[in-house]
Parts: sequence; C-alpha cells; structure tokens
Amino acid sequence: MERLHAVVHGDVQGVGYRYFVQRKAQQLGLQGWVRNNDDGTVELVAEGSREQLEQLKRALEEGPRLARVDRVETRWSNAAGGLNSFELAW
Repeated sequence: MERLHAVVHGDVQGVGYRYFVQRKAQQLGLQGWVRNNDDGTVELVAEGSREQLEQLKRALEEGPRLARVDRVETRWSNAAGGLNSFELAW
C-alpha cells in the first residue's frame, strides 16, 4: 500500500473538481481526503495500491470538463493508514 499526496494547480476551484476526485477515488476503492486551499489549489491525500493511485493521478491531470489543470505536484510515500473512506475535507 502506498500514499499519494498531490497539489493540483490551475482553474480547479468552483468547477466540481473536489467532487470529481472524490467520485474517482471511491470508484477505485481508495481512502483519503481532498480539500480546497486558500491559494486556489486543490490538495489531496490518497492511499491504496500503486496501480489504483496511478489511475487517480491520470484522472487528476485531466479533471472534470469545466476545470483547467496546469500542473499536478505529487509526492509518494508508504501508506500511513488511519483512513477509512475518501472524504471532502474543509
């Protein structure tokens, strides 16, 4: 099990990006959270298999129809556990 920490830059707030991430992560069976940051980015942490996380990363780079993704910063590490579902964080 691995952990993906990502920060998504672009036009990603107010366009349903967090809900898009949550749906995709839940479809993939991942645990974690996603939130808007004050600087206009969207940040997330997800845990699961490398294959599942790579699928999520590809989805992050595309985003929902109304979003414009400029770049996705990623950090990989071993899963820390303690996450039970994939939630919207505030």
